[in-house]
Amino acid sequence: MTEKPVTKQPPRLGPMGIGRGPGGHMMGGGGEKAKNFKSTMKQFIGYLKPYWASIIVVLVFAIAGTSFAIIGPKILGQMTNQIVDDYISIKAYDQITSNLPPGTVIQPGTTGEMFLQNLPAEALRNMPNGAADAIRNLDLSTRPALNTERLTDIGLVLVGLYLLSTVFTYIQGWVMSGVSQKVTYEFRRELAGKINRMPLRYFDSRTHGEVLSRVTNDIDTVSQSLNQSLSQIVTSVTMIIGILIMMLSISWQLTGVALLILPLSMGLIGVIMKKSQKHFKNQQATLGDLNGHIEEMYSGHNVMKVMNGEQRSVDKFQTINTRLYDSAWKSQFLSGLIFPIMNFVGNIGYVGMAILGGYLASQGRIQIGDLQAFIQYMRQFNQPIVQTATVANVLQSTAAAAERVFEFLAEGEEEAEEGSVQTISKVKGDIEFSDVVFGYSPDKTIIQDFSAHIHAGQRVAIVGPTGAGKTTMVNLLMRFYDVDSGAIKLDGIDTRDMKRHEVRRHFGMVLQDAWLFHGTIRANIAYGNPEATEEEVLEAAKTAQVDHFVNSLPGGYDFELNEEADNISQGEKQLLTIARAMLAHTPMLILDEATSSVDTRTEVLIQKAMDNLMKGKTSFVIAHRLSTIRYADLILVMKDGNIVEQGRHHDLLKLHGFYADLYNSQFTGEEAA
Repeated sequence: MTEKPVTKQPPRLGPMGIGRGPGGHMMGGGGEKAKNFKSTMKQFIGYLKPYWASIIVVLVFAIAGTSFAIIGPKILGQMTNQIVDDYISIKAYDQITSNLPPGTVIQPGTTGEMFLQNLPAEALRNMPNGAADAIRNLDLSTRPALNTERLTDIGLVLVGLYLLSTVFTYIQGWVMSGVSQKVTYEFRRELAGKINRMPLRYFDSRTHGEVLSRVTNDIDTVSQSLNQSLSQIVTSVTMIIGILIMMLSISWQLTGVALLILPLSMGLIGVIMKKSQKHFKNQQATLGDLNGHIEEMYSGHNVMKVMNGEQRSVDKFQTINTRLYDSAWKSQFLSGLIFPIMNFVGNIGYVGMAILGGYLASQGRIQIGDLQAFIQYMRQFNQPIVQTATVANVLQSTAAAAERVFEFLAEGEEEAEEGSVQTISKVKGDIEFSDVVFGYSPDKTIIQDFSAHIHAGQRVAIVGPTGAGKTTMVNLLMRFYDVDSGAIKLDGIDTRDMKRHEVRRHFGMVLQDAWLFHGTIRANIAYGNPEATEEEVLEAAKTAQVDHFVNSLPGGYDFELNEEADNISQGEKQLLTIARAMLAHTPMLILDEATSSVDTRTEVLIQKAMDNLMKGKTSFVIAHRLSTIRYADLILVMKDGNIVEQGRHHDLLKLHGFYADLYNSQFTGEEAA
């Protein structure tokens, strides 16, 4: 069974900048890394140049929004200090007045300073810390109260700062989303254009899934990372610097304790990340194997049942699933240790700050509100550091994805069609192969000195064993490849002197693998001629023997084909592709094994439809069933890239050569069957 390409989703950043892997937390960077990080990022930055103004806005607003959020705890500490000071003043007043002799009248203007001057020295020493300062400035004639006006002012400033921070964060997120989507749009536009300019040999050597992955997964990885990582790096760095400044402004001693804890925290996280990365990589790889196995078993379910492969499939699933379980629980367990360890180390820091902070507060060297603000900053300090480390890892996978996109964009394209380009106003369909030599690689020639002349309107059958070069001749006819030497001429003009699209628009094709897209039957028939009228579509359908079965479907011509077009039979698919080729009205046709996978009754219908299709057109028919090409005007018998025989059916049989051997062996086999 063919191995299916595995799609991998890029890690998403959570609230703490932690990417989430399947079933738990993942510290990012689990994917591949770029081969040349600097070169790739330099090239990537080139795509951002048209949006520098927007990016500067993002940076400014990100810094401003983060700065406003950082100031918040310091102002909240001021509010706490105000409440504490007012509370101490109230308690001091109550203590003073409660100790006055009964009937004592305090005269207006009496201050606490006057009261303190009359107190014995021993009483002053026994007063609580800060009480003397609170009493000194009191007007003892009036009981103090909470300064609600100042608290309100501080609260309004705090709310305003948080609102501004939210607005700025929203604006920078909105602008950054626009930039990332524009860059993504540009990437996709370039890739789509690139695909149309790529030579067919590129796709011959790569799976469709690999190419699709460049356009989908890699672009999405770049888009998500650009949208999150750039602003997150700015906000994280701003937060680290801002918090450090605010912590130093409160107490350099407490800041020293916080910084002493940091290396321990980062060291432990680094050890865990290093050990968990290999398990995350194994998890992603094994998950891909599991998805590929399930996809294979689902798509080939009938074959697997017929071959009694259920138990083998289950056993293989169990083996892969066990490997996935082993790598998944280890990766999730290890990454799950990060937060407990951060909390443990953080708690050690809080113990140190509580002891030192309490001592400094008792000495009057720091206020309660400042200590509260410092604890808030300490709680926030680890977050941006972890985010920065995570983003650095994510940038590696982003660079790898961007590198794959740039590699695709740098691939060689079809040779430019320059110089004099010839056109044919009315194509007759006369084809001449003149000494054609061709190989898919320089060291292996497939077609060797191929020569033949097909007159306009002839039906030409190309027969031969597998690998003889039949499909290669069709590829050369359509200019999917150009000949190495010799020439293919259309109405006397070398096709290399015509534009590729000019050559191809004169051919209609009906292939063994009938390609239909998700949409109505009417749209599929009209694909080759979008401007066709309803009457023309119906006429082509009737001529191609399609009309009867279409009208038996619910909705008729408006019946929707699903993505795989498997809600109709293989024969019905072939008939629809023949109707599509008829509606295109091309002077030449290529029919490649169009009846190879249908029953005899359907083959008769398809053969009749093809006869109608080929009337008056130069037609090339590739068929393994030699009985279907008996009435061809010319049969080209190919072997090892050469035409070994050519002529009509009966004439070739009389030669008793290679064609006769092919025909008789197949005919005898059919008779025996």
